[in-house]
Amino acid sequence: MYKNIKTKFTVVTGDEIDTLMLLTKNIALAKFSELIQADLLESYIAENYTEKTLITEVNSMSNQWLVVYADDQPAGYARITSKGKSPELPDSQTRICIADFGLLEDYHTPEVRASLMDKCLAVCRSYGVIWINEYESNPLLSFFEESGFIRLEQDARLEGLPLDSVYLIREREIT
Repeated sequence: MYKNIKTKFTVVTGDEIDTLMLLTKNIALAKFSELIQADLLESYIAENYTEKTLITEVNSMSNQWLVVYADDQPAGYARITSKGKSPELPDSQTRICIADFGLLEDYHTPEVRASLMDKCLAVCRSYGVIWINEYESNPLLSFFEESGFIRLEQDARLEGLPLDSVYLIREREIT
């Protein structure tokens, strides 16, 4: 469908922050508008996806932001971070979180999803465990499982939203 799909790191420039603001707000609206009240979602977006907040988060040494492009159009993003409340795991395992992973509705194709996930996994390859915390009815859960993640039977909640969620982990393959 798309001739050129590429995923790359993003940095703080005017154009890239504008792209991130567009992606984060639109994806958050699409993901959560049917699940939580409009005023709560508006507050969540205003707190987490302002230009100032995104610049701070992109500049944080704890985060790496990726944007996937399909035919040079921004299609989705992922944020990889060492921050956040992780699932209960043995302390000896190094861990990293794919904290955000989302695509605009028009770009939910296997190729675009795979490009973004492949780059996430490449960035995280030196960690013992990669973990994700996603809301229970996220349609991407089956994709995460197809990508080698398994669900944990632990109670989880999304940070900043009143939604039950699930932890998924993927352990590093020993070669």
